[in-house]
Amino acid sequence: MVSGGTYGTEDIVHGAGYSRALLILLLTPILWSLPTALMVGELASALPEEGGYYVWVRRAMGDFWGFQEAWQSLASSVFDMAIYPTLFVAYLIRLVPYFAENHRGLIVGICMMAVCVALNLADIRVVGMTSLGLFFLLSAPFAALVILAPFKAGALAGAAPSHSTMGLLGGILVAMWNYMGWDNASTIAREVDRPQRTYPRAMIAAVVVVALSYVLPVLAVYMTGVPASAFETGSWANLGGLIGGNWLRVALVLGGMMSGFGMFNALVMSYSRLPLAMAQDRMLPRVFARVHPRTGAPWVAILACAVCWATCLGLGFERLVTLDVLLTGTSLVLEFIALVALRVREPNLERPFRIPGGIAGVTLLGVCPTLLLVFSAVNGEHEHILGMNALWFGVLLIVAGFVAYAIKFMVPSGPRPGAAADVK
Repeated sequence: MVSGGTYGTEDIVHGAGYSRALLILLLTPILWSLPTALMVGELASALPEEGGYYVWVRRAMGDFWGFQEAWQSLASSVFDMAIYPTLFVAYLIRLVPYFAENHRGLIVGICMMAVCVALNLADIRVVGMTSLGLFFLLSAPFAALVILAPFKAGALAGAAPSHSTMGLLGGILVAMWNYMGWDNASTIAREVDRPQRTYPRAMIAAVVVVALSYVLPVLAVYMTGVPASAFETGSWANLGGLIGGNWLRVALVLGGMMSGFGMFNALVMSYSRLPLAMAQDRMLPRVFARVHPRTGAPWVAILACAVCWATCLGLGFERLVTLDVLLTGTSLVLEFIALVALRVREPNLERPFRIPGGIAGVTLLGVCPTLLLVFSAVNGEHEHILGMNALWFGVLLIVAGFVAYAIKFMVPSGPRPGAAADVK
């Protein structure tokens, strides 16, 4: 749910250059990912509930902010989930240019989404094992690249430049996107074996694995002399061809497609649990609480989300990332506030994993992620959607959450149960 391998890091190198890109890839997990992973470790072990971060914020701060947390997460998912079919098609085109013509790429992206939806309707274990297997499979070509790169040391200095226009600020934003998503795993907590023990261990281990999967391939290509200007979205395939030949180029193209597929597949599972949990709390219509009688998959929520995600296909990679980081970052700040609020309001809540440092420690934990969110908001002024800059478009979506909550409570919905049973 956090990383589909090294794919997506190309624009960081192009915008920042090798030295600064490596520094960004090393610092971002410390300033952005680790605080989030620690926060998720404590809250997921204390409150392993279906709906994850929505449940945390609602319990800590009330219905209004719980609704806003879910609203912003679902709004960000509309842009986030359009990124992975975009990357899938970008790599497919490098292997089969035929799909770049007319609307063939868009059709392929929709078909990819449909397959992932079908897998999610089947069984959560199918989704988990498929995504895990794809991660190791798509990482194999990068392992080969890291091994082969020293044999090409300094020999590829004349590689052709790319056509990317992304600068340093855009590179930092892409790094934040590559390292976010740690809280997504929390929404399926009730379906995880021994969540109190599993979540903290998984979070810390994954931060290290993901950071290494980004840094080592970039460092390996740096050794070959390839200029940073040769990087652009989808260029790992071409770079692999220069280092290992056509077989490695093809392997990296296939890996890029697997990356987009695997990320989308896992995140369908995560995001679809939000409408389910909200419907059970009467925060959304009860139809979203319907689950498959055999697998337990929230099929109405999955299908409704998939339709929304498909509407943003074609917006472009950088524009999607800008809106995704802005909205996800805002919801992340609410989660850090909930972490502090629960320490104050429920000091005796059992916390199998506890962040050290008391109230001060958990308060300081959210400082760096919040500052990075401010940076992403400033960068949003450079992208435009529907005639307005992405920053104001994102603000408009956040305000829409306030309006939606007001409308929801203007319509009588009956008493809210504390823990409604699933509707099958």
